[in-house]
Amino acid sequence: MSVPTWLPLEANPEVMTKFVSSLGMKPSWQFGDVYGLDTEMLSMVPRPVCAVLLLFPITEKYEAFKQEEEERLKTQQLNVPTDVYFMRQTIGNACGTIGLIHAVANNLKHLEFESDSALKKFVDRTCKMSPQQRGVSLETDESIRVTHESSAQEGQTEAPSIDEKVNLHFIAFVNVGGQLYELDGGKPFPILHGKTSEDTLLEDAVEVCKTFMARDPQEVRFTIIALSKDSY
Repeated sequence: MSVPTWLPLEANPEVMTKFVSSLGMKPSWQFGDVYGLDTEMLSMVPRPVCAVLLLFPITEKYEAFKQEEEERLKTQQLNVPTDVYFMRQTIGNACGTIGLIHAVANNLKHLEFESDSALKKFVDRTCKMSPQQRGVSLETDESIRVTHESSAQEGQTEAPSIDEKVNLHFIAFVNVGGQLYELDGGKPFPILHGKTSEDTLLEDAVEVCKTFMARDPQEVRFTIIALSKDSY
């Protein structure tokens, strides 16, 4: 069976905010760029921050690290709490939308939704499913697919064709129960990065983002986006 493929989503905070708004999330929280990693630049990001998205290049160095990480974690006892909402990616180029779903689904207590929100309905419908079942369920969610498609064509750069190979990938960082989780639909399970808090999520997530950058110091194709209360 061929894998369904969508147009890739651009790392554009305005497009992302419009995307989730179109799916019924109220705009009291919005996505915005993180322009730098030093203390001064991070202090410019509106607070609180409830999720951080990272767009990064998939390189040979990253693929080697990912394989090593997976093998190492398989030998450990992984006890992921059931309240961590995690889904596998079963759709090509859907990592942007899955990153948004990860950001939203793990922050329902903070976010507000319209009564007929297609995004909230999807999370509610899939909350008891396995990560794989959630990914498959996304394949048949017409509201999210159509919104993704229109959003993918709204960016500042021309969207590549569906068949064009995209070597950039979105992941999300969230705080669940005081723990920092990396949620990547291309991995078999969430990655725990230690303790965090509502006050320090941005800084803690950025420290992990720095390790991605350190693995590929020649690369410049990194983008960090925060989901913050109120607008930029």
